[in-house]
Amino acid sequence: MANLQMKEAALVYLDRSGGLQKFMDDCKSYNDSKQSYAVYRFSVLVNPSDVVELDAELGNHILHHPLKAAQVFQSVCFVAVKTLSLIGQLQTETQISIVLKLTHLPALPSYSLDLCEFPLSYTSRRFYTMQGIVIAMTTVTKYTQGARFLCSDEVCPLSKGFQYIRVHVPGATESATVRNDFLCRLCASSLQEDRKFRVLGDKQIVEIITTKALHAFQGDCKKQPFRYQSLSIFLRVSLRCSMLVFRCERGIKGEKGLSQNAVLIQCASLASELQELPASPLDHLALRLQNFCHFYFLSVPSGISDNFRCLLSLTSASCWKFTAVLANVFASQIIPPGTYNLLKLCLLMSLVQTSNGNRDPQDCLDILIITSDTLLVDRLLNYSMNLVSRGIRHPVSTEVFPTVSRNKYGTGAVSIQAGSALLAKGGVCFIGDLTSHKKDKLEQLQSVLESRSITVFIPGKKFGDDIDQQMTFPVQCSFWSFVDMDSSSRRTVQKTSALIGQMDCSLIPANLVEAFGLLINCNESSPCHPLLPTVQHTLKKAMEPEGLLYLASQEFTTEDFQKLLAFAQNLNIEFSLEAERMIHGYYLASRRIRADSIHGSKLSASALKYLVSLSEAHARLNLRNKVLKEDVLIAALLFEMSLTLKYGASAFCVAPNALFPFELYNEEYLEQRDLYLTQCQQQLQQFIATCGPGTALFSTDE
Repeated sequence: MANLQMKEAALVYLDRSGGLQKFMDDCKSYNDSKQSYAVYRFSVLVNPSDVVELDAELGNHILHHPLKAAQVFQSVCFVAVKTLSLIGQLQTETQISIVLKLTHLPALPSYSLDLCEFPLSYTSRRFYTMQGIVIAMTTVTKYTQGARFLCSDEVCPLSKGFQYIRVHVPGATESATVRNDFLCRLCASSLQEDRKFRVLGDKQIVEIITTKALHAFQGDCKKQPFRYQSLSIFLRVSLRCSMLVFRCERGIKGEKGLSQNAVLIQCASLASELQELPASPLDHLALRLQNFCHFYFLSVPSGISDNFRCLLSLTSASCWKFTAVLANVFASQIIPPGTYNLLKLCLLMSLVQTSNGNRDPQDCLDILIITSDTLLVDRLLNYSMNLVSRGIRHPVSTEVFPTVSRNKYGTGAVSIQAGSALLAKGGVCFIGDLTSHKKDKLEQLQSVLESRSITVFIPGKKFGDDIDQQMTFPVQCSFWSFVDMDSSSRRTVQKTSALIGQMDCSLIPANLVEAFGLLINCNESSPCHPLLPTVQHTLKKAMEPEGLLYLASQEFTTEDFQKLLAFAQNLNIEFSLEAERMIHGYYLASRRIRADSIHGSKLSASALKYLVSLSEAHARLNLRNKVLKEDVLIAALLFEMSLTLKYGASAFCVAPNALFPFELYNEEYLEQRDLYLTQCQQQLQQFIATCGPGTALFSTDE
């Protein structure tokens, strides 16, 4: 009686949810087909909440005994087929295979499968939700969904009809469906498969790890050592994995319900308390800007710390001060404030351009650093990439891009290992010293930087197949790398450039240098690298490894920067008309002055996309939704500095320390920097007017 009630409830649910009409449409497709089927497979979309409200017992079966629940729907569908004459060839109920597809599961811990918990439940055969990252997958192969068997004795009544139907169920092996040792239950003769009725489906095997295991790839030495193990999952039909990396959601809950007046009161209170602080360097400049600030917010950013809110308000009169202070105090746990400000600003801009969403892969900001101070640069890059959920430090013993190997499960499929770049989807892939990679890997990296995709070639003969295959995956991460210019083995091959401002980059292919959108020179002798504070920082860290040496480390913690970056990444950016005109003007002017009659322009079309991405990044870092011409100036200066290192100085002459021309000790120096950048903006506008479209400097355009 209980089973009958569940069947009635299943029929009512199918009718109310529209599943019955879909079932009838699927039956019509089967009935119109000329192909012979042993098994008719139907997918039923089920909302557990609606079923529980309709019939609690049926809902309990769906959640905890899905195979039994599928049998209930199987009976209902068979009766519907026979009553309405939907499929003429259907003879037995076992020929119907029902696949229940749930819209969701209850948001309770018992329905979530955590790969870190032990022991796992090996006996339960119900639905679980699981979140993880795919590190490898096989190519798609076929498996038997259903088959028809007949008794080999022609006299036996079971040598005809559809009495022996084998249907694959979740958790079963391939041999459970198709085998050659089945016996007739009537005469004990062997059963033979009628191959023309075999139904095939797609199958794929993936290896998945928990998101917590990403710490193993981030290279953070402070993390406790641990062991992670992948879990192999068989995906069938519509569950097939189309990308190597599942999308991982990561959100930081913001502070809600905070009124604008409340923020103003907090800022004013904080400022009044700081007036008694003695004068000191810029490691706490963010807390001493009240002499020239306005306490107002047009919109209150949520999800960032109170100190960053206050700083944003204090610097709201300028489009450049907030990011200058961010760069100055950033990573004070690694290097002293004021060190490598240019590099830190570029790293922050690259980080805010990362996203787990569907943002254009061209928005990524790739950074190549020329340095002789590899120790500090390596530490800084390693610290920075840990601020995003998908920061992957490429291990030397592994591959950056996907590789192909034989499948260890014996299914005849080829296994594709993800590699560091695909694991870093929506984040940063730090590949270390660029010159440590072989020539073929550098050529592969150049191709990926230019196309933002990687194609994996699968030779058929090598893996036992008749035809060759290839699979293409999008690469959605930023690449960070550096070149050690102080190595004794490389110092002898450096050449002296005849062009002003140009650096010798002959250690790596010129096309690869061009593929990196941003080239930065970080030298110990540069004005932005004070040696004495670095030495003092190193000595203090040796004596107090866990100590906070600067006030900036206390006021702006690592967690504060993580929240700031997470907020900035999710901003929707639009361009002002002035910003668009300035970007196009600078791009066209730069193409014209860096062109010759033999090789043409040295700037490709991708340079324009990179300028747009740089401008967006600076606007995001300012927590603004609109790109202004002041953001374009920062992008143009960074891009021109990079071009100068590659090709030498141009008519738009930019100093190596153009973004940070002064040592930022207090707000007075920030004011001088604003005045300097204002002059740079006028020079940029003059450069566009002189060398841009419509001028007579060149006889022909590109």
